[in-house]
Amino acid sequence: MSSLKIALVQTQAHEDRKENLKKAILNVEKASALGANIICLPELFLTRYFCQSEDTTCFDLAEPIPGPATNRFCGEAKKRGVFIVCPLFEKRASGVYHNSLVLIDPAGEISGIYRKMHIPDDPGYFEKFYFAPGDTGFSCFETGFAKIGTLICWDQWYPEAARIASLKGADIIFYPTAIGWHTNEDEHSKKTQLEAWKTVQRAHAISNGIYVAAVNRVGFEESGENSGGIDFWGNSFVCDPQGAVISEASGNREEIILADVDLRKLEETRRNWPFLRDRRIDAYSELRQRFIDNDSGT
Repeated sequence: MSSLKIALVQTQAHEDRKENLKKAILNVEKASALGANIICLPELFLTRYFCQSEDTTCFDLAEPIPGPATNRFCGEAKKRGVFIVCPLFEKRASGVYHNSLVLIDPAGEISGIYRKMHIPDDPGYFEKFYFAPGDTGFSCFETGFAKIGTLICWDQWYPEAARIASLKGADIIFYPTAIGWHTNEDEHSKKTQLEAWKTVQRAHAISNGIYVAAVNRVGFEESGENSGGIDFWGNSFVCDPQGAVISEASGNREEIILADVDLRKLEETRRNWPFLRDRRIDAYSELRQRFIDNDSGT
C-alpha cells in the first residue's frame, strides 16, 4: 500500500485515571471514524505527569504488559480495525518500571513493545527516579501499511535514535510526548524551546527521508510541591520527508489531527537527497564515545 492515514490524539490528562481512559477510547473511536489506519496517543496519557516530583506512591500507577489498559485497547483495535500506538507506565517486575508503549494491531494483539531508551532527569522531569532505561533497542515494526519506528519524548532529541530506526526500515517515526514550559519561563524562552522542539524533529525527517509524527499533551498540571507546574504546549504535528509540516495542532486545545502519508514520497525524496547512500559508515566509530577528549585533528 502506497498511502495511509495516521491520527495523533492531542489530549489533556486529568486526575481521574478512569476518565482519561474513557476519553482515550472515545478518541480512538473518533479517529477510526475519520479513516485513520494508525492512531497514536501521547506519552503517559492515562495519568497526570507524575514525574514532576519524586513520590514512591506513584509506582502504584504502573501496570504490566499485557494488563488492564492494553486489554481495553486490544479490544478497541480489533473492533475498529486499526493499529494503536499506546504509551504506558509499565511494571515489568517488582522495582523495575519503564516508560513504554505497545503497538496493537487490528487483530487485537500486541505486535510490538518499545521501552524509552533516553531517560531525562531535569527540574520537573524526574524520570530517572521512576523509569529504568529501555532495553528493546530502537525498534521498527511492520504494520502492513508502513514500517513504523516508535520512540518516546526525550528520544526525539537524539539523531542516533532516528537514524537507527530509519536504517531498520522505518517509513514513519512516531514520538509520543509530554513536554511543556515551567511556570517561571518568559515568552522568549518559551518560543525558543518550542521552535527547537519542532526543528529537531523536522531535521530527523529530512536527514533520514521519512515522515515524523509527534503527539503531545496540552494543559497546565501543577507539580504538587508548591513549585509551580508545567504548561504542556501541544503543537502536535506531522511532517513529510522534506520536513514540511503537513498537519499541526494548536497549542492549547484537545484535538485529533490527521495526515495522509504517501510512501512514494520517501522514494522520490531519497532519490534527490541520497543522504543514506552517502553515509561514511567507515568513519563513524567515534560516535560510540561519550566525548572525544583528546582529538588530535588527524
